[in-house]
Amino acid sequence: MTAYLVRNVSVVGGAPTDLLIRDGAVAETGAGLTAPDATVIDATGLVALPGLVDLHTHLREPGREDAETVESGSRAAALGGYTAVCAMANTSPVADTAGVVEQVWRLGREAGLVDVQPIGAVTVGLAGERLAELGAMADSAARVRIFSDDGHCVADPKLMRRALEYVKAFDGVIAQHAEEPRLTEGAQMHEGEVSTRLGLTGWPAVAEEAIIARDVLLAEHVGSRLHICHVSTAGSVEVLRHAKARGVKVTAEVTPHHLLLTDEKAATYDPVYKVNPPLRTASDVTALRAALADGVIDIIATDHAPHAVEDKECEWAYARPGMLGLETALSIALDVLGPQWDLIAERMSRAPARIAGLDGHGVDPAPGVPANLTLVDPAARRVIEPAELASRSRNTPYARMTLPGRIVATFLRGEPTVLDGKAVK
Repeated sequence: MTAYLVRNVSVVGGAPTDLLIRDGAVAETGAGLTAPDATVIDATGLVALPGLVDLHTHLREPGREDAETVESGSRAAALGGYTAVCAMANTSPVADTAGVVEQVWRLGREAGLVDVQPIGAVTVGLAGERLAELGAMADSAARVRIFSDDGHCVADPKLMRRALEYVKAFDGVIAQHAEEPRLTEGAQMHEGEVSTRLGLTGWPAVAEEAIIARDVLLAEHVGSRLHICHVSTAGSVEVLRHAKARGVKVTAEVTPHHLLLTDEKAATYDPVYKVNPPLRTASDVTALRAALADGVIDIIATDHAPHAVEDKECEWAYARPGMLGLETALSIALDVLGPQWDLIAERMSRAPARIAGLDGHGVDPAPGVPANLTLVDPAARRVIEPAELASRSRNTPYARMTLPGRIVATFLRGEPTVLDGKAVK
């Protein structure tokens, strides 16, 4: 294993120092380090962060390898500064058995670019009718600890309660896609002024807020861990704030696109802006940013959702919802939060690693810790070109936008997966 001496780097925004990476870990830190056998990386002006961790990634394999594979999605993640991603269960077949989650886990290990941690389905086939093999998935080689029917809400309160009770035995987490389906039938975008103007059926904010309110009460009653996926409304923030003040074991995520884009984008009728939950209003964006800063929202998660061309380049009504996110998430965080490196490290690495129970991830570079880290050039600006992305899909809402920050290098247990901004393999 090659040793690396990273010179003159700012660790999480601190004073410049050197990092010696050897045998998969950070061996030493300090000014003026020497290591004749090490490959030297001049990191002047760069910031070292703990490797980013994404709690919400769609890798599409098995079943939709035309849109993404574990390998291509892992490469996109590494180029985005990630060292671990949690792969959602809505594959084909659905990841609702030990066999399927182990398949995804092994594909991740074979790719070797990031640690791929499968998320298991809550219900069989995501149908919302009976619980999937939660215990078998938890005991499998993949050691699943997060379960979600993402893309579908666990709408039955009795089933949701049973799921929360079941995973409590092994400190698992139920991650809920909060959408009351009876309130969103035929919905095409956020319900509001813009949807009325465009004549599109609206997706009301209350459809999200009602499920979150119900589920925090269930989690409080059971004493189990609940995670809310892709929070998108100001009302949801207030429900979460109240629940956390009461000590409910609830965590929440926000996506980069819900921190930056609004429902006005739907006026273009460009299906790249169609997503679930939909883009909301400017006031919702403001509330989400404030909640992320003060900790009511715990993490940024990409909801990286690649789609094949035929599923996006069509009429708005027929387009599949979802956007790419892995290769642009840190740039959006920088654009929204500015260079608040400790906050970025907390929201994009430490907290998601804690929620997922990913040992060795989400730890700031320091002597003795696994060398899972990323080097960022905060002064760089780049134009997003869809054809240059590593994903098999091209449905990025940031095409031709100029965004701040550039990932220069990513290390997974001391081995580079990205160097000089390019994937190593």
